[in-house]
Amino acid sequence: MATFSYNIVLCGFMGCGKTTVGKKLSKRLGVPFVDMDHYIEQKAGCKVSDIFAKQGEDAFRDMEYECAKELSRAGGAVIATGGGALTFDRNVEALRQNGRIILLDTPLPIIKRRLSGDTTRPLLNRPDRDSAMEELYRKRLPLYRKASDLVIAAKGSPNAVCQEIIKALGLDACDTPAGQR
Repeated sequence: MATFSYNIVLCGFMGCGKTTVGKKLSKRLGVPFVDMDHYIEQKAGCKVSDIFAKQGEDAFRDMEYECAKELSRAGGAVIATGGGALTFDRNVEALRQNGRIILLDTPLPIIKRRLSGDTTRPLLNRPDRDSAMEELYRKRLPLYRKASDLVIAAKGSPNAVCQEIIKALGLDACDTPAGQR
């Protein structure tokens, strides 16, 4: 069981590995994992894409903010934010109250490869998908950098990225459960 009381908040562009790395990191540290988008879906009773389609992006962003405030009240968890969550100052402020924000910095060509064929991203479901992705990435990356306490290069395997996060946070190897080192 890990010995820290703050949340580890993972941010970055869609497809950078927040959920995959977050699940592995939470398992290695023996703490809960929360995917903010899934958390919102559970509370709303429908998919993020349905919220966007039926209620609009503004309604989703309001739900996202409420979720950020709620999750920041507890500590000792790994939280994977949605790709746009930390482009809003109010979410950054809420999550920073009890969290260390870590940017998973993944180059755009890797993200494009990971997202090829993914039709679950409402902001990319358009005919000019490639140029839309490039524009969004270019706009969001500086915001992620501004919001983050740490930047981790996320080009390697999820296990390697987890190890980099553990090292960067100064968590000792003894903080990870036996067999997970």
